[in-house]
Amino acid sequence: MPIKNPILLVVLCLFLQLEAQHSISGKLSPTDDFKWLIAYRLNPTSQSYIADVEVKDGEFTLKIPTNAPTGVYRMVYAVPQNEFYFDVIYNGKEDLVLTFDLQKGLNFTTSQENILFQNYFNEMDVLESKIEKFYEGDETDFQIVNDLFRELRETQQVYETKSKSLLVEHFIKAHRPYIPTAYENGHASYIVHKMEHYFEALDFNDPVLQGSQFLSDKLVDYIFHIFPDTPRNRGEMEHEMEVKLQTLAQVLKNVDLSYRTRLMEDLWAMATHYNLDATADLIYENYLRDLAQETQNTELIHKIETYNRLRPGAIAPEITWEEGENTKKLSELSGSKYYVLVFWSSTCSHCLDELPKLQQDLKGIPDVKVLAIGLEDERENWKKESAKLPDFIHGISLGKWESSYVGLYQIQQTPTYYILDEGKRIVAKPEHFGEVVDFLKG
Repeated sequence: MPIKNPILLVVLCLFLQLEAQHSISGKLSPTDDFKWLIAYRLNPTSQSYIADVEVKDGEFTLKIPTNAPTGVYRMVYAVPQNEFYFDVIYNGKEDLVLTFDLQKGLNFTTSQENILFQNYFNEMDVLESKIEKFYEGDETDFQIVNDLFRELRETQQVYETKSKSLLVEHFIKAHRPYIPTAYENGHASYIVHKMEHYFEALDFNDPVLQGSQFLSDKLVDYIFHIFPDTPRNRGEMEHEMEVKLQTLAQVLKNVDLSYRTRLMEDLWAMATHYNLDATADLIYENYLRDLAQETQNTELIHKIETYNRLRPGAIAPEITWEEGENTKKLSELSGSKYYVLVFWSSTCSHCLDELPKLQQDLKGIPDVKVLAIGLEDERENWKKESAKLPDFIHGISLGKWESSYVGLYQIQQTPTYYILDEGKRIVAKPEHFGEVVDFLKG
């Protein structure tokens, strides 16, 4: 029967719209640490804004737009955004109620998707840890580990059944581990087979998995954490990583170029996080650089080459300056154990506050020279202010933010500090003059 009352029709439409809208709400603690929350939907190579909300006394209710896509949502609560966040699954059919504590982590009181996700991974982690502990110990009762394999297999099947037709099913099936049918002789044998079967359940072309951190995390575990035997030294460990990267490259050969680039970038970032420079260089030179060029990702190439140029242990890029009629070079400075390189400006209030304090604090520290490069628009003010810092070696680079040193040394603010050893290798990048002094005092 058609609805003849237009007011009733409008009310009905508004009611249906409200019925379709869902929310993410909960409590965040410590309450003073949270002021706002932003939800982004993760995509294979980016993230898209969904909504934001103010956090009041640790509580929030974030309304999800009715047309918002399903998937994994990244809930950002501070900057930098790539450090301060937690992820949730949003299926477009349920409200999410959660608690998040900076010490205790994330928990859900309402959400079938997320409760299943957490319960599954918690139970599987416990069982897999027990299996590892068995193999690492002196236990000889093989029935113990056989029972654990059976329990692991049954738990996997239970959760695959529970998650049928849900988004979380993608993650549960993809995490299906290698499970021997009976005891395997020795930990090394078990791990070798685990590695051989590692990729069988992973679908790198699954859009749900791509729109999350899941596949990247699985690859990080494979490359950096799983070894048949404990490597005897760093070189042996990095060699094993190189072999695993060759295997991974074959696994990913039919995956979308842009997403493959993202995965390799994540592995490169983790190698740098662990200070595995040889592995980071191998990932870039053998895989990531070509992928970045194919996808015309010049920003990524610039980021990595800048990092390599300025990473700890790298020889600092050359700097030249004039002293009278002579041209001086950073590489030719000698006679000190450490060199402090500071980029500043005579019109920068922070610089005019910090550099005199730095000069005073360094008076009691031997074997240190400071090279202060002024990023300036003109010489006169620089001459006046640099004269107040007679203990420093001074050079000027005109053009200020157009100076070639801005890009060469990735200068985003003044003052910017670097500490170099006697070979002019970068050993520290302090944020503040106090950190410079603390480092040099040892």
